Amino acid sequence: MSDSLKNPETLPTVALGRTGMKITRTGFGSWALGGGDWAVGWGDQDDAASIAAIRHAVARGVNWIDTAAIYGLGRAEAVVAQALRDIPKSERPYVFSKCGMIADAKSPGEMPRRIGAPASIRGEVEGSLRRLGVERIDLYQMHWPANDGTPLEEYWQTLLDLKKEGKVRAAGLSNHSVAQLEAAERLGHVDTLQPPFSAIKRAAGNAEIAWCAAHGTGVIVYSPMQAGLLTGAFSAQRVRALPKNDWRSRNVEFSEHLEANLYVAAALARVARRHNVSTAAAAVAWTLAWPGVTAAIVGARNAAQVDGWIGAATCALTPEDMCEVAKAITYSRAGSGAALPDEERKQAA
Repeated sequence: MSDSLKNPETLPTVALGRTGMKITRTGFGSWALGGGDWAVGWGDQDDAASIAAIRHAVARGVNWIDTAAIYGLGRAEAVVAQALRDIPKSERPYVFSKCGMIADAKSPGEMPRRIGAPASIRGEVEGSLRRLGVERIDLYQMHWPANDGTPLEEYWQTLLDLKKEGKVRAAGLSNHSVAQLEAAERLGHVDTLQPPFSAIKRAAGNAEIAWCAAHGTGVIVYSPMQAGLLTGAFSAQRVRALPKNDWRSRNVEFSEHLEANLYVAAALARVARRHNVSTAAAAVAWTLAWPGVTAAIVGARNAAQVDGWIGAATCALTPEDMCEVAKAITYSRAGSGAALPDEERKQAA
């Protein structure tokens, strides 16, 4: 084990809903670690760089990792396990994973199916436990609402049962609406929600996130940097150079909406300079400034990228910062959803 892992840094933690877990406000996201050989891959990825990135994040104080069985068709989970293998169990970060997305290994380029059948979920959890090398997954979430005909009540009950059986510590939903959250809550408490949320994709701000705050449900948002658009590292030239096996090369936010999105990134860069953090950290901190957001999942493909956003964990944006970004959002018409939290919007009116 490296000296940095023997003497990790510490970051402040917050309660993750009612789960009993306290997590750092930024967590390590492993989507990109699945590589590019599947439908929603990020291009080629070196496993050694992935392992180094995870270990560096843990050394910097990050105490949770987000992954999913679908990322690289199991590759990301296996990489996470390899990265954590040499860390004593008592010092390992929490590991969160997801189910409900099934790909055909013979046709990995086809979009995964959203499957909620109980037998399928049970098969998935066993596969994830095996790949991760753990006896229990700290948080297990349904990745997307099923579209195979399985009612929400049926797949949610399966996750609740897995929690009772001790295979998972907490159970949550990802990419689900307020109506779906309410339906699930009637069966058993929804420990967490994982919605997309950034200064570009803001729809969850005053809907799902507000619902979670009212119901004691933890919120870990994903894509707070909008897949890199809000890091300050993108330009039209870099977008044109994206490889074909990087899903962003086919995404509308990187094409017809690019100019507006980069305008918002420029506003975040100004905020970042005032706080002496990177633009990436400011973009993540913007999401953490919303009431109801517990923490944010932030991806990294190498150790240097971790250093680029780690400052978000301790960066508190001011109302003035939030208003500056809101003005850029309004002027550019980037994305959709409220540009400010309810309270700050009322004060600004």
